[in-house]
Amino acid sequence: MNSAITSCEHPNPLRCDGVISSHEGDQGSKKDGQLKSPSSSHMAYGILDIPPWYLCIFLGIQHFLTALGGLVAIPLILAKDLCLQHDPLTQSYLISTIFFVSGICTLLQVFLGIRLPILQGGTFAFLGPSLAMLSLPTWKCPAWTLNASQVNTSSPEFTEEWQKRIRELQGAVLVASCVQMLVGFSGLIGFLMRFIGPLTIAPTISLMALPLFDSAGDNAGIHWGIAATTIFLIVLFSQYLKNIAVPVPVYGQEKKSHTSKFYLFQIFPVLLGLCISWLLCFVLTVTDALPSAPTAYGYLARTDTKGSVLSQAPWFRFPYPGQWGLPTVSPAGVFGIIAAVISSMVESIGDYHACARLVGAPPPPKHAINRGIGIEGLGCLLAGAWGTGNGTTSYSENVGALGITRVGSRMVIVAAGFVLLLMGIFGKIGAAFATIPTPVIGGMFLVMFGVITAVGISNLQYVDLNSSRNLFIFGFSIFCGLAIPNWVNKNPERLHTGILQLDQVIQVLLTTGMFVGGFLGFLLDNTVPGSLEERGLLAWNQIQEESEETTKALEVYGLPWGIGTRFCTSSCAQYLPFWPREGEVGVRQLSLCPGDSEEGPRSATDTRM
Repeated sequence: MNSAITSCEHPNPLRCDGVISSHEGDQGSKKDGQLKSPSSSHMAYGILDIPPWYLCIFLGIQHFLTALGGLVAIPLILAKDLCLQHDPLTQSYLISTIFFVSGICTLLQVFLGIRLPILQGGTFAFLGPSLAMLSLPTWKCPAWTLNASQVNTSSPEFTEEWQKRIRELQGAVLVASCVQMLVGFSGLIGFLMRFIGPLTIAPTISLMALPLFDSAGDNAGIHWGIAATTIFLIVLFSQYLKNIAVPVPVYGQEKKSHTSKFYLFQIFPVLLGLCISWLLCFVLTVTDALPSAPTAYGYLARTDTKGSVLSQAPWFRFPYPGQWGLPTVSPAGVFGIIAAVISSMVESIGDYHACARLVGAPPPPKHAINRGIGIEGLGCLLAGAWGTGNGTTSYSENVGALGITRVGSRMVIVAAGFVLLLMGIFGKIGAAFATIPTPVIGGMFLVMFGVITAVGISNLQYVDLNSSRNLFIFGFSIFCGLAIPNWVNKNPERLHTGILQLDQVIQVLLTTGMFVGGFLGFLLDNTVPGSLEERGLLAWNQIQEESEETTKALEVYGLPWGIGTRFCTSSCAQYLPFWPREGEVGVRQLSLCPGDSEEGPRSATDTRM
């Protein structure tokens, strides 16, 4: 049995000075005869490691808080066009529903999908076509719903007004999700990966975050002092204090009562930053240092602006499929959402590669990508059935959090999935988290979006950056991915083909920066002459081939619980595009339960404080 690492030149936040040792992580630079990747050596916990349960819970809460801004923002953005701007209670129901469905989709993705530590949640890609559909004359809100004095939220007439709109969104998402499942489980995405290289992935990932500078700046601009404090705290904890150990009292069998070192700031930088900023806003609210007039600058930094949601929300509420009624379908909504699904799939492929790089895992093989896209389609199906008014996708914000916290364990995302489920059921607690002041969320987004943009650009290390061809493709793709959506948003009337549905599809595609940039990168990279080495495909394909062969890749992307090795071993299954090929399912399958490992459960000396 390997002993705990007690010293190192550059302290690892959890594995030095006897802080927390993991049997998986303490095997030195080799594991099953394979050298660990450089990225994984910088992780506090790798993807296959299982942190102590209390760390999983706290880190899961941190991932929930990281995704909270996006999860809450989607229902609030849709509220006006759903005629719900004067019904905060129903808004809280939508928030609880999206929490609950995101938890289910996260667990499905970690157990059966791509199997990387990626959180699933609502997608902003679906907002464009959703708002475009709701802006049609048929679905515009009646004038009386815009006047708070005329709205009776308990009346059947008002209830039908907003429910028939969300049922229309449900139907469009349900149909589009079937397309995504077909593309994923049929292996079409895996086929396209032959032509998707670094010059397609880099602009796609970068343009996930770059176009969001406007919304992040608006949120932070509610009160720049609070936002700057949040940014300062996250940067301070994650960059400057990451190697500062905090003494923690510990009781163990070998040593009774003693203290041990715990690298608190590196593990919980986002959670600490949010909590301290939230506490600061609470103190400023209680002392009336923040303005109480709704039109004054900094009013939304108060912690009592959303008090009505907290007081009206029930303690327990179980979301269920069809809670708003039977979904309806129209071509206009379906075509728009299908266009958003295309962008979402390209975004997810970029997230898979970014996440694998950050946690030190091999690049995902084709069968894992097929499963991931297929499970995301299944998640959209569940979101449509439950009625979130949105779909589901991999959360880029949480991919950025992996790079900051340096904890890439799958078990942490499993904990985050259960936290989302609980937040969806305990309506009062979910509403309480929804009261985080807007500038605090904006400051967090500014940090996360910067990390995501840098991760996207880092994919260019595989290409020849001295090539004018590659510089042109990347620069042109990025610039067009910002310029074209900006122009289309300002001039929507210029897009007129005479076919309303076609106009909407074109508008959605051209206003999605990551789709424009990714498509141009894909088109130019595959048409402009260049060698495989110059394009980065030689190194890219070599990494893909290595990922199919290494034992670690088999442990990361193989199906859990012995599926394919002890169960479902039919030769026919090997021909399924999303099934690991014969010979790829490796020496042992690592499940998310330590007791399922052939090495047996870890003892107190294998994982300890």
